[in-house]
Amino acid sequence: MEKMEPINTLQRQNLWVFHSFSVRSGHLVLCGGSAVYFIKEHNIVAPYKIERGKMEYVFQLEVSGKVEDVVETLLQLHRASCLDKLGDQMAMITAILQSRLARTSFDKNRFQSVSEKLHMECKAEMVTPLVTNPGHVCITDTNLYFQPLNGYPKPVVQITLQDVRRIYKRRHGLMPLGLEVFCTEDDLCSDIYLKFYEPQDRDDLYFYIATYLEHHVAEHTAESYMLQWQRGHLSNYQYLLHLNNLADRSCNDLSQYPVFPWVISDYSSPELDLSNPATFRDLSKPVGALNPERLERLLTRYQEMPEPKFMYGSHYSSPGYVLFYLVRIAPEYMLCLQNGRFDNADRMFNSIAETWKNCLDGATDFKELIPEFYDEDASFLINSLKLDLGKRQGGQMVDDVELPAWASSPQDFLQKNKDALESSYVSEHLHEWIDLIFGYKQKGSEAIGAHNVFHPLTYEGGVDLNSIEDPDDKVAMLTQILEFGQTPKQLFVTPHPRRITPKFKSLSQASSYNASMTDSPVSPGEESFEDLTEESKTLAWNNITKLQLHEQYKIHKEAVTGIAVSCNGSSVFTTSQDSTLKMFSKESKMLQRSISFSNMALSSCLLLPGDTTVISSSWDNNVYFYSIAFGRRQDTLMGHDDAVSKICWHNDRLYSASWDSTVKVWSGVPAEMPGTKRHQFDLLAELEHDVSVNTINLNAVSTLLVSGTKEGLVNIWDLTTATLLHQISCHSGTVCDAAFSPDSRHVLSTGVDGCLNVIDVQTGMLISSMASEEPQRCFVWDGNSVLSGSRTGELLVWDLLGAKVSERIQGHTGAVTCIWMNEQCSSIITGGEDRQVMFWKLQY
Repeated sequence: MEKMEPINTLQRQNLWVFHSFSVRSGHLVLCGGSAVYFIKEHNIVAPYKIERGKMEYVFQLEVSGKVEDVVETLLQLHRASCLDKLGDQMAMITAILQSRLARTSFDKNRFQSVSEKLHMECKAEMVTPLVTNPGHVCITDTNLYFQPLNGYPKPVVQITLQDVRRIYKRRHGLMPLGLEVFCTEDDLCSDIYLKFYEPQDRDDLYFYIATYLEHHVAEHTAESYMLQWQRGHLSNYQYLLHLNNLADRSCNDLSQYPVFPWVISDYSSPELDLSNPATFRDLSKPVGALNPERLERLLTRYQEMPEPKFMYGSHYSSPGYVLFYLVRIAPEYMLCLQNGRFDNADRMFNSIAETWKNCLDGATDFKELIPEFYDEDASFLINSLKLDLGKRQGGQMVDDVELPAWASSPQDFLQKNKDALESSYVSEHLHEWIDLIFGYKQKGSEAIGAHNVFHPLTYEGGVDLNSIEDPDDKVAMLTQILEFGQTPKQLFVTPHPRRITPKFKSLSQASSYNASMTDSPVSPGEESFEDLTEESKTLAWNNITKLQLHEQYKIHKEAVTGIAVSCNGSSVFTTSQDSTLKMFSKESKMLQRSISFSNMALSSCLLLPGDTTVISSSWDNNVYFYSIAFGRRQDTLMGHDDAVSKICWHNDRLYSASWDSTVKVWSGVPAEMPGTKRHQFDLLAELEHDVSVNTINLNAVSTLLVSGTKEGLVNIWDLTTATLLHQISCHSGTVCDAAFSPDSRHVLSTGVDGCLNVIDVQTGMLISSMASEEPQRCFVWDGNSVLSGSRTGELLVWDLLGAKVSERIQGHTGAVTCIWMNEQCSSIITGGEDRQVMFWKLQY
């Protein structure tokens, strides 16, 4: 027995028009009634045919032993259909279904192996568009099974847990009862969608599969997908698919079908010019706001409307809109949805240009697209089934979809749509559309400001069905919501970051009509020095797991706290909690100098340009300038009221962080010759914090500074105005280290809580968080991969995009406390609590 969705209640009623059922000899059933609906007569998909008048039909069952059971069920369903109230009908049908489920259980003989161990079994329904199929779910230590009551589409659906790649909890009928399982990474459709009768059953099954997957598959969040997309590891299409999945959109649920944007606005030109911004739709506005004149009328109505107000009387995604696009490949769904009839021929999906024009001008048409417009299969544009979809007012029959002049075929249309979706323009603006559909402009004042307000019933939590006591009202409300369409689950509550668009290549696929390399500043065959440097860095980071210890020296008596290296790599300077600054020669492998400024620990060091002066910060509140040429202390900056924890230098400016809760910016060049007169440093800015600052770092051009505090706050500052851009509370406890990615788009921070957090600089959004077993005290990174020093002494290589540790390299016997990497990323030096300074090289 298949259970129809509430959306098809009327259609289901029409089918139960028989007045009597009786058993004939053997396996025959006689049905008598006053009307018959012929569906798919002669196996041809066409509008339903109705015959009225008294008539009888005899049905022959394949299994004779089931006759009494079938007739009993038919009689029960007939009684239900004769009840006056819709709510009573649904209640009785549900009771019949639950009774049948209670009398059956999963057939354990269907297990793939006799050694399988049963974990749990429960009742559920397999969800497909417009129909849910009741049965029994069973999960073992190796397989997930579903056995439908009616044996359709097959006696048992079996999924090997080892093949599962993604699972999602789903809202179904506005209730937290759905679970969707995928055995692929990027496919649009899932392997099974289950709806449970109890939320606890759904949650228990999810937990069991998720626990199994923890050891096999990395869990992905919206933020982790965002990071992959930002850095070009996911296409725009893939990213939108993942966001749809995370927002409860499924191909098995027409009321929550995946939603994709219109991106092209030119459907009249003979050629499509993807280098012209005018070719594209404004992605910062919902479809309803694209036409200023229509928007003005809608806003006038909105302002005059009583609460609750809404701007649009229809949604951008609904079952009707989905089947409008898919009628040529899913005609039976359309007939089911519309009581056995196709829509009026002039309202069908006849032309791409006409549909776009209607979305711009129509009084109630605000629909977006579906993923099929950017996929490989063009069959939804072709009437390959030779369906009779009616005749238009002009006399022409509805057949294939009329394409724009710039598309030579349905396949060419899809390819150009895909190229447009992956184009530079869309890549630079897609975040604006995401803000509307999945993000912070979906609800509230931001939605009002963006003209993005839909009917309250379309939003998650817009109505509490459990609070509706009358069964008829509840069914009517649910039917209305499912037919009207639903807004996706909100994934982001702050502005979505932009995509990082490549400098030297277009994101769109190479094609004959799209000049994909027009933005390259160098001609083919030429390579700048910067290109070669970037290539060497990329090569180094691709082989970072091949890091090998070259040599090591114990030159301090306490933990090493800072490392600085001269430009030619011959001299290495280190600071330590033993209060000394050491100068070590890599060539002679000898300690050349040991300098002590006070009896307090030194916390960090750096070399000034020209390699003539080394600066050290100290726990005695001071910053010391040491002249290498003259072998003596050159200057002392007494600028803080507590220990100086970290210093940075750029363009004759010193940045000092302190436990006195400040970061100070100083201007001044220290004296070239040591003398009696000390240099005067000018305080340019003071970046005030509420608590002690443990670490700071500058971005590549020193326009931004990131600071990490002892209470887990990461602060991003604009140095041009000395103002705080973002404050993110993302660690429980001290922030150990924080640094910008080379392109300044992201900040990575590590803390004593063991977390590695990635923050988007533009929005301040925490977009990725990974936990390690031990705190990572220091790190270097290239924006995609991280080399970190652990409290255990190991060096860990992290794949941020894959959210996993790629390699563990044994190093120090105590915590790794500081790390230095050369510009080519091929040479690394680490210092540790074990007092060792270790020299590492890449072997590739």
